Amino acid sequence: MAAFLTPFMGSAVNVALPRIGGEFNMNAIALGWVATSYILAAAIGLVPLGRLADMRGRKRVFTWGVVVFTLGSIASALSGSTGSLIVARVVQGLGGAMMFGTGTAILTSVFPPQMRGRALGINIATVYLGLSLGPTLGGVMTHALGWRSIFWACVPLGVAVAALVVWKLKGEWFEARGERFDIVGTVLYGVALFCLMYGFTLLPAVSGGMLVGVGLAGLAGFVMLERRIKSPVLDISLFSGNRVFALSNVAALVNYSATSAVGFLLSLYLQYARGLDARGAGLVLVAGPVVQAAISPLAGRLSDKVEPRIVASIGMGLTVVGLVSFVFLSSRTPLGLIVAGLVLLGAGFGLFSSPNTNAIMGCVERRCYGIAAGTVATMRMVGQMFSMGIAMLLLALFVGRVQITPAQNAGLLASMRVAFGIFALLCFGGVFASLARGKLHGPTKGKVEMANGAEK
Repeated sequence: MAAFLTPFMGSAVNVALPRIGGEFNMNAIALGWVATSYILAAAIGLVPLGRLADMRGRKRVFTWGVVVFTLGSIASALSGSTGSLIVARVVQGLGGAMMFGTGTAILTSVFPPQMRGRALGINIATVYLGLSLGPTLGGVMTHALGWRSIFWACVPLGVAVAALVVWKLKGEWFEARGERFDIVGTVLYGVALFCLMYGFTLLPAVSGGMLVGVGLAGLAGFVMLERRIKSPVLDISLFSGNRVFALSNVAALVNYSATSAVGFLLSLYLQYARGLDARGAGLVLVAGPVVQAAISPLAGRLSDKVEPRIVASIGMGLTVVGLVSFVFLSSRTPLGLIVAGLVLLGAGFGLFSSPNTNAIMGCVERRCYGIAAGTVATMRMVGQMFSMGIAMLLLALFVGRVQITPAQNAGLLASMRVAFGIFALLCFGGVFASLARGKLHGPTKGKVEMANGAEK
């Protein structure tokens, strides 16, 4: 239920953005921040909160995450201005970070290695179910009840998840209990990531370039600090001494960077350039997530038997083909071709995500499950932020900081074509990172299982 909740919210809000922008008179850049503020907050919080979960209890952090996310949903529904809505989305993002990082770690803790891909595949299928129903239900709810109904709908779901955790989820998991929490590293990491991501959205302004530089310098300082201290918030040796972990995270970062803004851009295209309402746009956008939800459990089970890098790399190849098809969008492109492109993206992402997550969680020790889950979720959030940053930069260049109207359709289409071209090139490069990660099964599998402390 928690895995359903956060993607449902994100995809439903994408469809509601034009209605939100109309009510608050937002320009294109401010509208992008309604989606981006959630992603940024989650990206900053995932690694430190994953580490905290390893130390203090994954169930405890997960439960508080559900509470914070639900409160953020209430605040979003009650928002009366652009600023208050963005602040409420930040709260939602922090709650989401506490949920979906620790949720994956809990699943990895309780399932043996030979069943892990299947379990993660089911979990990720639920994520895609949320992505599938988000545009459809979100479009219908926005059309009939207004955009605030999307946020109100998440409140009873959040309450139900919290109640079920307290009632049914027994036990606790904290293999890093007693270790110290790295406060200095956490603050440096958060500030650096904020400067990097926020600065990117300000480009091509000089202030944006300066903030990106500060962010990169801060991340370099963070890596140096984490290498020297005894209990780092992020164990850098996971990257330097574990090829599977490092390249699997790189593949995740590239894949999410290349795909996350697709729903945002196509939602604007369908409603502004093609004249569909929120309900009609949602019905078109649902095609990709439906395919993702159908394929993901099968891909996860397959990755328990076949090398995850093979399954995931095939998925990234299909994603490249789907992205290339959107480079040729025009105001007269048949909707059937758009749906076909979304089906290709859905199939590619379904084949990639659960095998890639299985590879990441299967190559680390049990005491690192929380931080590993937080890291892969951070790759997802940073990738989403980078993807949205590219989209917002191109909107600023081709459309400008004005409210989108039919007069801006030419600029909107031009920005989308360039964006999809960049995304296709990124994903094509990611295929090679995915293939180069090395083997998880075979002769080394026993060593991985021993390192994870797997029970027979």
